Amino acid sequence: MEWRFIMKRIIGVIFFFTFALDFCFLLSAEENRNIIYLDELELKVIKQGWGKHPLAGRSCTGKLLKVNGKVYERGVGTHSPARFCVILDGRTTQFNALVGVDDGTNGKGSIMLEIVGDGKVLYKSDVIKGKEEPRKISIDIAGVKNLIIFVTDACDGIDYDHADLLDAYFVVEGASPKLAPAPYEEKYILTPTTSPAPRINPPRITGVRPGSPFIFRIPCTGKRPIKFVVEGLPEGLSVSEDGIITGKIVSRERRTYEVLINAENEFGKDKNVLKIVVGDTLALTPPMGWNHWYAFYDRVTAEIIKQSADIMVSSGMADVGYQYVSIDDCWANAKNHRDPMRVGPPRDENGDILPNKHFPNMKELTDYIHSKGLRAGIYTSPGPTTCGGFTGSYEHEYQDAKKFAEWGFDLLKYDWCSYTQIKKPDKLENLKEPYKLMGEILKSLDRDIVFNLCQYGMGEVWKWGKEVGGHSWRTAGDLGFELQQYHEVALRNSAHWEYAGPGSWNDPDYLLLGYVGDASEMGEPKPCPLTPSEQYSYFTLWCLMSAPLFLSSDMSKLDEFTLNILCNPEVIEVNQDPAGIQGRPIVTNKEAGYEVWMKPLSDGGIAVGIFNRKYAHQSITVKWNELGLSGPFNVRDLWTQENLGVFDKEFTTEVRPHGVCLIKVNSPKN
Repeated sequence: MEWRFIMKRIIGVIFFFTFALDFCFLLSAEENRNIIYLDELELKVIKQGWGKHPLAGRSCTGKLLKVNGKVYERGVGTHSPARFCVILDGRTTQFNALVGVDDGTNGKGSIMLEIVGDGKVLYKSDVIKGKEEPRKISIDIAGVKNLIIFVTDACDGIDYDHADLLDAYFVVEGASPKLAPAPYEEKYILTPTTSPAPRINPPRITGVRPGSPFIFRIPCTGKRPIKFVVEGLPEGLSVSEDGIITGKIVSRERRTYEVLINAENEFGKDKNVLKIVVGDTLALTPPMGWNHWYAFYDRVTAEIIKQSADIMVSSGMADVGYQYVSIDDCWANAKNHRDPMRVGPPRDENGDILPNKHFPNMKELTDYIHSKGLRAGIYTSPGPTTCGGFTGSYEHEYQDAKKFAEWGFDLLKYDWCSYTQIKKPDKLENLKEPYKLMGEILKSLDRDIVFNLCQYGMGEVWKWGKEVGGHSWRTAGDLGFELQQYHEVALRNSAHWEYAGPGSWNDPDYLLLGYVGDASEMGEPKPCPLTPSEQYSYFTLWCLMSAPLFLSSDMSKLDEFTLNILCNPEVIEVNQDPAGIQGRPIVTNKEAGYEVWMKPLSDGGIAVGIFNRKYAHQSITVKWNELGLSGPFNVRDLWTQENLGVFDKEFTTEVRPHGVCLIKVNSPKN
């Protein structure tokens, strides 16, 4: 009996310690599980459709969170579209929340919410309207490292879409979640390495007015030195060893010269025809270049402009068609500025506009740009001051334009800014008046100056921009304030496709790729907040739309990835196609989350852009008959520069989240 008693005691002790260890383990596990609320995270990095950023414990209008009559203490108020990119370590196990439309809209507004984890859709709500019960969300996210919470507008516009994420929290067993401006995605290169053999790139047509100075740097990739021989140049023009055609055509006859460009180096040779059209129309293809604004704002100097011209050549950008090096605002004098070198008298005793001390010699600056075979751009306003408070051209329009020509500028950006002080933008004639005046002045000069109208699309400028002498016109506000909405901006711009063509281009604003500054604070350059796939889509959209291609970022920080986007000659050829037809969306499948854009080309081919609007990978099939086409077609991937084969009735491809596939289709007979 005694040994049985001892055994019971031993078993009891073992059971007690086992229970105690289990209890301690559970207690330890519970202690390691934290509740982290969404409203505790750094919300300022998140962009949204209205307002600066989401608010903790408040609706997007700053009032208490209230949905369907109930007030909530915890949560986040935002406005569609909004994207919460959450970086996790794989040890966050759950996300829980309620989502609804804030009562502050008085029943208006409708939203949807989609949650994607590591490229897979984890949750998608139905349409949620004002005065409805909030939807409950409870999803397992164990192992997920990239979580995207996306608030959309339910495909009916963003008006009153005040979305509240209520009592939203994460169950965390590891590191705390962090918010980021964009989902993490490894950079990937699509553009093949440039061949060392010469390749002559677009543009293949350029315009010049009779008697005007001519400058054209032959866009040619390949290992330098390259020998250039140009046959059939009109009298008065010559080509340098570097492939820069300059001079002044002796004949004033309006005609087209077809000159044959030959390029040869130790690795091979190429030849192509350049059409020089002598007439009244400039910008026969969308202008390409660089503008300082989104990188340097009011910190710009002549040295930055020179350095950017150098890099345009050394980086290879000039070899694929980029031509203009443009100064934006802040080159003239201001009455007040934190930088004393930018303060001074607006004009000299003769009334000529004065550059500030950061631009000591404008003629020397344009000569430097021209020595590279590039063209120079400048900026002013029809109002008394520019948007930055620097000297404008009001009542000195002819004098300033004449001075710009004397300095040697080739492009003028004319920004509405303070002109509202002179005329209210409430009548069409008031909107036209300052641009018509400057347009007539520029035509009277003995120098060609491309005219860029910048007045944010007021008065449907695309309908009359060409009439007043414009070569391109901004169709909306500054993209820097809504960069994450680049696709929506493109859709709005594409609606004006009928008004685009040689010498007249719809301008949705610059290419903010590489290192750009936050427009809301005119900040120092930081990496582009878009994912790599979004950056490919952004550039592709601009090319399909025949939009001006002006990079606006810090040229000194261009990397291999950004240059691979900017410098793909086959993609750029779509933009520079001489037919000048603006592409647009032909198929829009909102439910499936994709669009198919189409742009007819001058050689009979068609550029087709396939855009994935989802935050998840998806396979997309394009049926030729949906595009109004009848196959079969040869299909070439323009980003990778690969022939994909012949496709009879349809083409299917895998597209990354927010990514694109750009193809060119041709009849096998061509």
